Amino acid sequence: MSSFEFATANRIIFGAGKLNGLAVQLKGRAKRLLLVCGNSSDAIPRVRETLRVSAQDIPFDEFHVHGEPTVDTATEGALVALEHGCDMVVGLGGGSVLDAGKAISALATNRGDIFDYLEVVGKGQPLTNAPLPYIAIPTTAGTGTEVTRNAVLESPSHGVKVSLRSPLMLPSLALVDPELTYSLPPEITASSGLDALTQLIEPFVSIKANPMTDAICREGIRYAVGSLRQAYHNGEDVSAREGMSLASLFGGLAMANAALGAVHGFAGPLGGMLHAPHGAICARLLPLVMEANIKALESRHAGHVAIERYIEIAQIVTGDKNASAQDGVKWVSDLVGELNIPPLSAHGMTESHIPEAVEKTLNASSFKGNPIVLSEGELRGILEKAI
Repeated sequence: MSSFEFATANRIIFGAGKLNGLAVQLKGRAKRLLLVCGNSSDAIPRVRETLRVSAQDIPFDEFHVHGEPTVDTATEGALVALEHGCDMVVGLGGGSVLDAGKAISALATNRGDIFDYLEVVGKGQPLTNAPLPYIAIPTTAGTGTEVTRNAVLESPSHGVKVSLRSPLMLPSLALVDPELTYSLPPEITASSGLDALTQLIEPFVSIKANPMTDAICREGIRYAVGSLRQAYHNGEDVSAREGMSLASLFGGLAMANAALGAVHGFAGPLGGMLHAPHGAICARLLPLVMEANIKALESRHAGHVAIERYIEIAQIVTGDKNASAQDGVKWVSDLVGELNIPPLSAHGMTESHIPEAVEKTLNASSFKGNPIVLSEGELRGILEKAI
Protein backbone atom coordinates (compact mmCIF):
# COMPACT_ATOMS: atom_id res chain seq x y z
CA MET A 1 0.00 0.00 0.00
CA SER A 2 1.36 3.42 -0.92
CA SER A 3 2.26 5.81 1.87
CA PHE A 4 0.30 8.98 2.54
CA GLU A 5 -0.30 11.67 5.12
CA PHE A 6 -3.49 13.37 6.25
CA ALA A 7 -3.83 16.85 7.72
CA THR A 8 -6.81 19.03 8.48
CA ALA A 9 -8.02 21.83 10.74
CA ASN A 10 -6.84 21.54 14.31
CA ARG A 11 -10.45 20.98 15.38
CA ILE A 12 -13.77 20.47 13.58
CA ILE A 13 -17.12 21.15 15.25
CA PHE A 14 -20.16 20.06 13.23
CA GLY A 15 -23.86 20.28 13.94
CA ALA A 16 -27.01 22.36 13.77
CA GLY A 17 -26.90 25.17 16.32
CA LYS A 18 -23.16 24.92 16.96
CA LEU A 19 -22.69 28.60 16.18
CA ASN A 20 -24.29 29.22 19.58
CA GLY A 21 -21.13 27.85 21.16
CA LEU A 22 -18.77 30.29 19.47
CA ALA A 23 -18.31 32.35 22.64
CA VAL A 24 -16.97 29.31 24.48
CA GLN A 25 -14.43 28.72 21.70
CA LEU A 26 -13.26 32.33 21.83
CA LYS A 27 -13.01 32.73 25.59
CA GLY A 28 -9.46 33.55 26.61
CA ARG A 29 -8.07 33.02 23.10
CA ALA A 30 -8.18 36.52 21.63
CA LYS A 31 -7.51 40.03 22.81
CA ARG A 32 -8.80 41.57 19.61
CA LEU A 33 -10.00 39.86 16.48
CA LEU A 34 -10.75 40.63 12.87
CA LEU A 35 -14.15 39.47 11.61
CA VAL A 36 -13.92 38.79 7.87
CA CYS A 37 -17.37 38.54 6.33
CA GLY A 38 -19.56 39.39 3.37
CA ASN A 39 -22.74 41.42 3.54
CA SER A 40 -25.65 39.04 3.11
CA SER A 41 -25.34 36.28 5.70
CA ASP A 42 -28.02 36.18 8.38
CA ALA A 43 -25.33 34.99 10.78
CA ILE A 44 -23.38 38.26 10.80
CA PRO A 45 -25.61 40.00 13.41
CA ARG A 46 -25.51 36.85 15.55
CA VAL A 47 -21.71 36.76 15.54
CA ARG A 48 -21.52 40.49 16.30
CA GLU A 49 -23.82 39.95 19.27
CA THR A 50 -21.71 37.00 20.43
CA LEU A 51 -18.56 39.11 20.36
CA ARG A 52 -20.17 42.03 22.15
CA VAL A 53 -22.07 40.13 24.84
CA SER A 54 -21.60 36.38 25.17
CA ALA A 55 -17.83 36.46 24.57
CA GLN A 56 -17.39 39.11 27.26
CA ASP A 57 -17.07 42.02 24.86
CA ILE A 58 -14.07 40.96 22.79
CA PRO A 59 -12.97 44.01 20.74
CA PHE A 60 -13.23 43.35 17.02
CA ASP A 61 -12.93 45.02 13.67
CA GLU A 62 -14.78 44.03 10.51
CA PHE A 63 -13.36 43.52 7.05
CA HIS A 64 -15.91 42.99 4.30
CA VAL A 65 -15.24 40.91 1.21
CA HIS A 66 -17.21 41.77 -1.92
CA GLY A 67 -17.33 39.03 -4.55
CA GLU A 68 -14.34 36.85 -5.34
CA PRO A 69 -11.23 37.84 -3.31
CA THR A 70 -8.23 39.30 -5.11
CA VAL A 71 -4.60 39.65 -4.13
CA ASP A 72 -5.38 43.24 -3.17
CA THR A 73 -8.25 42.08 -0.95
CA ALA A 74 -5.93 39.81 1.01
CA THR A 75 -3.17 42.43 1.27
CA GLU A 76 -5.58 45.11 2.45
CA GLY A 77 -7.15 42.80 5.02
CA ALA A 78 -3.75 41.87 6.45
CA LEU A 79 -2.89 45.55 6.84
CA VAL A 80 -6.16 46.14 8.70
CA ALA A 81 -5.37 43.26 11.06
CA LEU A 82 -1.89 44.64 11.71
CA GLU A 83 -3.00 48.24 12.14
CA HIS A 84 -5.61 47.27 14.74
CA GLY A 85 -3.44 44.76 16.57
CA CYS A 86 -5.68 41.79 15.90
CA ASP A 87 -4.38 38.47 17.20
CA MET A 88 -7.11 36.25 15.71
CA VAL A 89 -9.18 36.11 12.53
CA VAL A 90 -12.74 34.77 12.22
CA GLY A 91 -14.03 34.12 8.70
CA LEU A 92 -17.81 33.98 8.31
CA GLY A 93 -19.26 33.38 4.86
CA GLY A 94 -19.01 31.39 1.68
CA GLY A 95 -15.83 30.06 0.13
CA SER A 96 -14.68 33.45 -1.11
CA VAL A 97 -14.93 35.00 2.34
CA LEU A 98 -13.26 32.05 4.04
CA ASP A 99 -10.41 32.04 1.53
CA ALA A 100 -9.91 35.77 2.07
CA GLY A 101 -9.81 35.29 5.84
CA LYS A 102 -7.35 32.44 5.52
CA ALA A 103 -5.04 34.52 3.33
CA ILE A 104 -5.34 37.52 5.64
CA SER A 105 -4.34 35.48 8.68
CA ALA A 106 -1.30 34.17 6.79
CA LEU A 107 -0.15 37.50 5.35
CA ALA A 108 -0.51 39.27 8.70
CA THR A 109 2.44 37.27 10.03
CA ASN A 110 4.38 36.73 6.80
CA ARG A 111 5.31 40.12 5.50
CA GLY A 112 6.58 41.06 2.07
CA ASP A 113 4.88 41.05 -1.30
CA ILE A 114 2.03 38.58 -1.67
CA PHE A 115 3.56 37.44 -4.96
CA ASP A 116 6.50 36.08 -2.98
CA TYR A 117 4.16 33.30 -1.83
CA LEU A 118 1.63 32.76 -4.63
CA GLU A 119 1.68 29.71 -6.88
CA VAL A 120 1.94 29.88 -10.69
CA VAL A 121 2.14 33.68 -11.04
CA GLY A 122 4.41 34.27 -8.03
CA LYS A 123 7.60 32.89 -6.53
CA GLY A 124 5.83 30.16 -4.55
CA GLN A 125 8.04 30.67 -1.50
CA PRO A 126 6.91 28.82 1.65
CA LEU A 127 5.41 30.66 4.57
CA THR A 128 7.85 30.75 7.47
CA ASN A 129 5.66 32.07 10.28
CA ALA A 130 2.48 30.55 11.66
CA PRO A 131 -0.59 32.57 10.58
CA LEU A 132 -2.82 34.24 13.12
CA PRO A 133 -5.21 31.71 14.66
CA TYR A 134 -8.10 31.34 12.24
CA ILE A 135 -11.68 30.20 12.87
CA ALA A 136 -13.59 29.35 9.69
CA ILE A 137 -17.40 29.37 9.76
CA PRO A 138 -18.98 28.46 6.40
CA THR A 139 -22.42 29.78 5.46
CA THR A 140 -22.64 27.78 2.22
CA ALA A 141 -22.20 24.08 1.47
CA GLY A 142 -19.70 23.78 -1.33
CA THR A 143 -16.05 24.70 -1.10
CA GLY A 144 -14.97 22.91 2.07
CA THR A 145 -12.28 25.56 2.44
CA GLU A 146 -12.78 25.50 6.20
CA VAL A 147 -10.54 22.41 6.26
CA THR A 148 -8.07 23.11 3.45
CA ARG A 149 -4.55 24.49 3.44
CA ASN A 150 -4.90 27.01 0.61
CA ALA A 151 -6.72 30.20 -0.29
CA VAL A 152 -7.78 30.90 -3.88
CA LEU A 153 -7.19 34.51 -4.93
CA GLU A 154 -7.67 36.32 -8.21
CA SER A 155 -4.74 38.18 -9.72
CA PRO A 156 -6.42 40.71 -12.05
CA SER A 157 -3.13 41.65 -13.69
CA HIS A 158 -2.63 38.03 -14.77
CA GLY A 159 -6.30 37.24 -15.45
CA VAL A 160 -6.21 34.07 -13.37
CA LYS A 161 -7.07 32.66 -9.95
CA VAL A 162 -4.22 31.01 -8.08
CA SER A 163 -3.54 29.67 -4.60
CA LEU A 164 -1.69 30.87 -1.58
CA ARG A 165 -0.85 27.50 -0.06
CA SER A 166 0.86 26.17 3.05
CA PRO A 167 0.28 23.44 5.65
CA LEU A 168 0.46 26.28 8.17
CA MET A 169 -2.77 27.70 6.74
CA LEU A 170 -5.02 24.93 8.04
CA PRO A 171 -7.60 26.69 10.28
CA SER A 172 -7.40 26.43 14.04
CA LEU A 173 -11.10 25.65 14.14
CA ALA A 174 -13.70 24.77 11.53
CA LEU A 175 -17.16 25.42 12.92
CA VAL A 176 -19.73 23.94 10.52
CA ASP A 177 -23.35 24.73 11.40
CA PRO A 178 -25.86 23.56 8.75
CA GLU A 179 -28.41 26.06 10.09
CA LEU A 180 -26.40 28.82 8.41
CA THR A 181 -27.26 27.35 4.99
CA TYR A 182 -31.03 27.16 5.45
CA SER A 183 -31.69 30.51 3.74
CA LEU A 184 -29.45 29.94 0.71
CA PRO A 185 -31.29 30.64 -2.56
CA PRO A 186 -31.68 27.74 -5.03
CA GLU A 187 -29.04 29.00 -7.50
CA ILE A 188 -26.33 29.18 -4.82
CA THR A 189 -27.45 25.84 -3.38
CA ALA A 190 -27.01 24.37 -6.87
CA SER A 191 -23.63 25.82 -7.82
CA SER A 192 -22.05 25.36 -4.39
CA GLY A 193 -23.51 21.87 -4.07
CA LEU A 194 -22.13 20.78 -7.43
CA ASP A 195 -18.78 22.26 -6.43
CA ALA A 196 -18.90 20.00 -3.37
CA LEU A 197 -19.68 17.00 -5.58
CA THR A 198 -16.77 17.94 -7.86
CA GLN A 199 -14.45 18.04 -4.86
CA LEU A 200 -15.51 14.52 -3.95
CA ILE A 201 -15.24 13.05 -7.45
CA GLU A 202 -11.93 14.62 -8.51
CA PRO A 203 -9.90 13.49 -5.46
CA PHE A 204 -11.38 9.99 -5.79
CA VAL A 205 -9.95 9.59 -9.30
CA SER A 206 -6.86 11.78 -8.83
CA ILE A 207 -3.27 10.62 -9.03
CA LYS A 208 -2.89 11.26 -5.28
CA ALA A 209 -5.92 9.32 -4.06
CA ASN A 210 -5.25 7.33 -0.88
CA PRO A 211 -7.24 4.98 1.37
CA MET A 212 -8.35 7.71 3.78
CA THR A 213 -9.52 10.13 1.11
CA ASP A 214 -11.16 7.25 -0.76
CA ALA A 215 -13.34 6.46 2.26
CA ILE A 216 -14.21 10.12 2.73
CA CYS A 217 -15.08 10.55 -0.96
CA ARG A 218 -17.33 7.49 -1.08
CA GLU A 219 -19.31 8.64 1.93
CA GLY A 220 -19.37 12.26 0.78
CA ILE A 221 -20.70 11.35 -2.66
CA ARG A 222 -23.51 9.41 -0.98
CA TYR A 223 -24.43 12.45 1.11
CA ALA A 224 -24.40 14.70 -1.96
CA VAL A 225 -26.50 12.26 -4.01
CA GLY A 226 -29.05 11.93 -1.23
CA SER A 227 -29.28 15.62 -0.40
CA LEU A 228 -28.52 18.01 -3.27
CA ARG A 229 -31.74 17.70 -5.26
CA GLN A 230 -33.88 18.02 -2.15
CA ALA A 231 -31.91 21.00 -0.81
CA TYR A 232 -32.34 22.73 -4.17
CA HIS A 233 -36.08 22.09 -4.47
CA ASN A 234 -36.86 22.52 -0.76
CA GLY A 235 -34.31 24.67 1.04
CA GLU A 236 -36.09 24.18 4.36
CA ASP A 237 -35.37 20.44 4.39
CA VAL A 238 -33.18 20.19 7.48
CA SER A 239 -31.87 16.71 6.67
CA ALA A 240 -30.89 17.73 3.13
CA ARG A 241 -29.08 20.84 4.37
CA GLU A 242 -27.17 18.78 6.91
CA GLY A 243 -26.27 16.24 4.23
CA MET A 244 -24.88 18.94 1.94
CA SER A 245 -22.88 20.52 4.77
CA LEU A 246 -21.33 17.11 5.39
CA ALA A 247 -20.67 16.59 1.67
CA SER A 248 -18.94 19.97 1.50
CA LEU A 249 -16.85 19.26 4.59
CA PHE A 250 -15.85 15.84 3.26
CA GLY A 251 -14.93 17.38 -0.10
CA GLY A 252 -12.61 19.82 1.63
CA LEU A 253 -11.00 17.02 3.65
CA ALA A 254 -10.48 14.98 0.48
CA MET A 255 -9.06 17.63 -1.80
CA ALA A 256 -6.70 18.90 0.89
CA ASN A 257 -5.14 15.45 1.20
CA ALA A 258 -5.35 14.04 -2.33
CA ALA A 259 -5.56 16.22 -5.45
CA LEU A 260 -8.08 17.74 -7.81
CA GLY A 261 -8.20 17.58 -11.59
CA ALA A 262 -9.16 19.22 -14.85
CA VAL A 263 -12.39 20.78 -13.59
CA HIS A 264 -10.48 22.86 -11.09
CA GLY A 265 -7.63 23.22 -13.55
CA PHE A 266 -10.08 25.10 -15.76
CA ALA A 267 -11.80 26.91 -12.89
CA GLY A 268 -8.78 28.98 -11.84
CA PRO A 269 -8.06 30.49 -15.26
CA LEU A 270 -11.72 30.88 -16.22
CA GLY A 271 -12.59 32.48 -12.89
CA GLY A 272 -9.92 35.10 -13.46
CA MET A 273 -10.81 35.63 -17.11
CA LEU A 274 -14.60 35.76 -16.74
CA HIS A 275 -14.91 36.96 -13.12
CA ALA A 276 -17.50 34.21 -12.76
CA PRO A 277 -18.35 32.35 -9.52
CA HIS A 278 -16.12 29.35 -8.92
CA GLY A 279 -18.99 26.98 -8.17
CA ALA A 280 -20.88 27.88 -11.35
CA ILE A 281 -17.83 27.09 -13.48
CA CYS A 282 -17.17 23.76 -11.76
CA ALA A 283 -20.83 22.78 -12.01
CA ARG A 284 -20.93 23.32 -15.76
CA LEU A 285 -17.64 21.53 -16.41
CA LEU A 286 -17.99 18.48 -14.14
CA PRO A 287 -19.86 16.06 -16.47
CA LEU A 288 -17.89 17.26 -19.50
CA VAL A 289 -14.54 16.58 -17.83
CA MET A 290 -15.77 13.23 -16.53
CA GLU A 291 -16.75 12.24 -20.07
CA ALA A 292 -13.43 13.40 -21.56
CA ASN A 293 -11.38 11.65 -18.87
CA ILE A 294 -13.22 8.36 -19.29
CA LYS A 295 -12.86 8.46 -23.07
CA ALA A 296 -9.14 9.26 -22.85
CA LEU A 297 -8.50 6.59 -20.22
CA GLU A 298 -10.34 3.90 -22.15
CA SER A 299 -8.53 4.73 -25.38
CA ARG A 300 -5.00 5.27 -24.03
CA HIS A 301 -4.82 3.50 -20.65
CA ALA A 302 -7.20 0.54 -20.64
CA GLY A 303 -7.18 -1.03 -17.19
CA HIS A 304 -6.24 2.23 -15.44
CA VAL A 305 -7.51 2.28 -11.84
CA ALA A 306 -9.38 5.54 -12.50
CA ILE A 307 -11.72 3.73 -14.89
CA GLU A 308 -12.80 1.47 -12.05
CA ARG A 309 -13.22 4.57 -9.89
CA TYR A 310 -15.55 6.16 -12.43
CA ILE A 311 -17.56 2.93 -12.56
CA GLU A 312 -17.82 2.95 -8.76
CA ILE A 313 -18.97 6.59 -8.82
CA ALA A 314 -21.65 5.62 -11.35
CA GLN A 315 -22.84 2.78 -9.13
CA ILE A 316 -23.09 5.12 -6.12
CA VAL A 317 -24.93 7.94 -7.88
CA THR A 318 -27.36 5.72 -9.80
CA GLY A 319 -27.86 3.08 -7.14
CA ASP A 320 -27.32 0.43 -9.84
CA LYS A 321 -24.57 -2.10 -9.14
CA ASN A 322 -24.32 -2.77 -12.88
CA ALA A 323 -23.93 0.87 -13.91
CA SER A 324 -21.19 1.83 -16.36
CA ALA A 325 -18.88 4.82 -16.19
CA GLN A 326 -20.99 6.52 -18.87
CA ASP A 327 -24.09 6.01 -16.73
CA GLY A 328 -22.38 8.12 -14.09
CA VAL A 329 -21.66 10.87 -16.61
CA LYS A 330 -25.31 10.89 -17.69
CA TRP A 331 -26.53 11.04 -14.10
CA VAL A 332 -24.32 14.05 -13.31
CA SER A 333 -25.23 15.73 -16.60
CA ASP A 334 -28.94 15.28 -15.89
CA LEU A 335 -28.44 16.74 -12.41
CA VAL A 336 -26.66 19.79 -13.84
CA GLY A 337 -29.63 20.29 -16.15
CA GLU A 338 -32.21 19.83 -13.39
CA LEU A 339 -30.42 22.40 -11.23
CA ASN A 340 -30.50 24.92 -14.09
CA ILE A 341 -26.75 25.47 -14.34
CA PRO A 342 -26.22 27.90 -17.25
CA PRO A 343 -23.60 27.50 -19.99
CA LEU A 344 -20.36 29.45 -19.67
CA SER A 345 -21.62 31.84 -22.34
CA ALA A 346 -23.96 33.20 -19.65
CA HIS A 347 -20.82 34.45 -17.91
CA GLY A 348 -19.51 36.09 -21.07
CA MET A 349 -17.36 33.28 -22.44
CA THR A 350 -16.94 33.00 -26.21
CA GLU A 351 -14.81 30.81 -28.45
CA SER A 352 -12.20 33.57 -28.50
CA HIS A 353 -11.44 32.80 -24.83
CA ILE A 354 -10.62 29.14 -25.47
CA PRO A 355 -6.94 29.37 -26.57
CA GLU A 356 -5.96 31.44 -23.53
CA ALA A 357 -8.02 29.26 -21.18
CA VAL A 358 -6.38 26.08 -22.49
CA GLU A 359 -2.89 27.54 -22.19
CA LYS A 360 -3.48 28.64 -18.60
CA THR A 361 -5.15 25.38 -17.65
CA LEU A 362 -2.11 23.39 -18.75
CA ASN A 363 -0.06 25.35 -16.19
CA ALA A 364 -2.63 25.23 -13.39
CA SER A 365 -1.68 23.38 -10.20
CA SER A 366 -5.00 21.53 -9.97
CA PHE A 367 -4.73 20.17 -13.50
CA LYS A 368 -1.67 18.17 -12.49
CA GLY A 369 -3.84 15.92 -10.30
CA ASN A 370 -6.01 14.73 -13.19
CA PRO A 371 -5.87 10.94 -13.67
CA ILE A 372 -4.70 11.35 -17.27
CA VAL A 373 -2.99 14.19 -19.13
CA LEU A 374 -5.57 15.60 -21.50
CA SER A 375 -4.31 17.07 -24.76
CA GLU A 376 -4.87 20.64 -25.88
CA GLY A 377 -7.43 19.33 -28.35
CA GLU A 378 -9.31 17.48 -25.63
CA LEU A 379 -9.31 20.57 -23.41
CA ARG A 380 -10.62 22.69 -26.29
CA GLY A 381 -13.37 20.16 -26.91
CA ILE A 382 -14.53 20.40 -23.29
CA LEU A 383 -14.75 24.18 -23.43
CA GLU A 384 -16.54 24.19 -26.76
CA LYS A 385 -19.27 22.04 -25.22
CA ALA A 386 -19.35 24.18 -22.06
CA ILE A 387 -20.07 27.40 -23.95
